[in-house]
Amino acid sequence: MSAKIHISDELKADIPAGKWGKILAATPIVMTVIATLLAGLSSGEMTRAQYDRALAAQQQSKAGDQWNYFQAKRLRAALQRNTLDLLHGTTGVRPLNPQALAARLTGTPSQVVLNSTGGRQTLDCLTHGTLPSAGPEAVTDSRIITALAAADEGQSDADLARILAPVKAADLIAALRDANARVRTFDNALKPINQAIDAMEKELTHPPTTTTATGPDTSDPVARDFVSARLSYAAQRYDTESRQNQIIAQLYELQVRKSNISAERHHGRSQQFFYGMLAAQMAVIISTFSMAARKKNFLWALAAAAGTAAVAFALYVYLYV
Repeated sequence: MSAKIHISDELKADIPAGKWGKILAATPIVMTVIATLLAGLSSGEMTRAQYDRALAAQQQSKAGDQWNYFQAKRLRAALQRNTLDLLHGTTGVRPLNPQALAARLTGTPSQVVLNSTGGRQTLDCLTHGTLPSAGPEAVTDSRIITALAAADEGQSDADLARILAPVKAADLIAALRDANARVRTFDNALKPINQAIDAMEKELTHPPTTTTATGPDTSDPVARDFVSARLSYAAQRYDTESRQNQIIAQLYELQVRKSNISAERHHGRSQQFFYGMLAAQMAVIISTFSMAARKKNFLWALAAAAGTAAVAFALYVYLYV
């Protein structure tokens, strides 16, 4: 046997007849539903804000890794140049002569390397300092380029947020994908060159050249010139790789900024929805008191106004904030 809710005749008498009376009677229920909805929206926005904060922390960690690579490779480039300066200051070094190097390298592996495409490219790198191309530039979007420049200049968070506003998260992901692909392309292009240099250096450290603990004997003019060219090549290589890591790190930094901006936005929306929920709950309380106090006219109007304001405010936050 189902239970029925009984409303006293006195309470029924306080409610106006007709459709308007039914609407007023349903106000507490409707406001309760609205308050629950706003509470859910507030909680959802807070969850998204927390997610964006966690994502920003992960992106910051990735940016830190790339900055570490950048610093390590810049340091390696500086060490190569310092060694090259010492070599130039203590011995006479000439530009590497490809013919003299080919005549000096008589071993089969070295001859195979010299006659290969990679060997010819290696000689070009050693004699002219020309590194292979890493492909097209990683960042071509003018909006991202502007944001990178703004971040590099140390502009305020408000200015950077304005510049980053039109940049979509998908655009940054695509730029990072292109930047990492450029790194892989450059690494693949350097592999045959590095193998050729290793093969040449290995033969130069064997008789008839006298070996030392640090590589080819620099008393041999060809070996000395080769060492100088190899150091210059390595310095250029590390400089190029460090710039590639720098670009990737800066793109991650933009992702961090954008995630933090999104987190702040969702946090603000969560607060505004919370205020709307409070207004809806206030409408429930007022309408309940109005029924209990039998002062339906003014209090019902106040309850309806509070509920309407809560709905309008929630819609404003959802659409514009």
